[in-house]
Amino acid sequence: MAHALEQGSNGEVSFASLREPAWHGLGTVFTDEKSTTQMLQAAHLDNWNVRLESVSALAPSYNFVTQSYMVVRDNPFDNAQKDVLATVGERYQVVQNEELFSFADNILDGGRWETAGSIKNGRVIFGSLALDRETVLDPNGVADKVNTYLLVHTSHDGSVAVQASVTPVRVVCQNTLNAALRGVKQSYKIRHTSTVSGKVAAAREALGLAHAYMDEFDALAQSMIQTEIDKATFDKIVETAYPRPDKDTKGAVTKWANKVDQIQEIWTSDTTNMIATTAWGAYNAMTERLDWFRTGRGASGQENVLAAASGFDPQTNAEKGRLLSIVRELTNA
Repeated sequence: MAHALEQGSNGEVSFASLREPAWHGLGTVFTDEKSTTQMLQAAHLDNWNVRLESVSALAPSYNFVTQSYMVVRDNPFDNAQKDVLATVGERYQVVQNEELFSFADNILDGGRWETAGSIKNGRVIFGSLALDRETVLDPNGVADKVNTYLLVHTSHDGSVAVQASVTPVRVVCQNTLNAALRGVKQSYKIRHTSTVSGKVAAAREALGLAHAYMDEFDALAQSMIQTEIDKATFDKIVETAYPRPDKDTKGAVTKWANKVDQIQEIWTSDTTNMIATTAWGAYNAMTERLDWFRTGRGASGQENVLAAASGFDPQTNAEKGRLLSIVRELTNA
């Protein structure tokens, strides 16, 4: 069960049913095939002219011990307006939006651009490329489908390297399942102290292992959907992942109980009960809560929740990895 976000008057984000990937809520969605140039234009990502301008030029009376630069762009909606996105050091290398998406075009053949956009007021840009690979778990039974995407993103503030990552997404709930797996590479990064040019061959080699990652993922997912569990085992998984607080500080026990109840409800819901009695169902119940049953406050709350559900938040990704380890350990999947 996937969810779109709605923001109430109190600033909290709630969810309404909608079966779309999380990044659809962050960027421009392309329903027909477009060239990369057309995609950049439609998503207002072209001609930003990202550049460095010296901070010292604005304060000539100050002695700068180290050189600092502003990262400046032309505003995509008002070309006369110049936006300062960040302040960085002298080793920082600018990457234009066009370079990022050209980089992605050269990594993998096939697939199509599905979404592109920017978040954090233009400081982070991204694109999702739908790949021609689909996993069908238990094809003669529940036929649970997982689609494969290539996500590319980078930042204009030095917070994120140029990165391309393989991301499996469960179709029925649109929760991302991008936990790191042993022995296979999921992503390739280029830091902003390097240049993108000349890295294409290395990136293709690294993400040529995308199929190796998906082969490993497919084998794991097939094993998990074939591993049956009972209610007691699922309760043990939840208890291990989220133990009851020792002290009820600031309503900790109530918050914990609400979280556990929510996970239990997802596990037994109509959208998951076909797989609920498997290790696969247990893991998806946990990850679905992370992606779609959290709240965000303030103007950036909706964007933050969607970004985490899209796979852009390292902490959320790490938590999914932790949950996967717990499920596998307690079910022997």
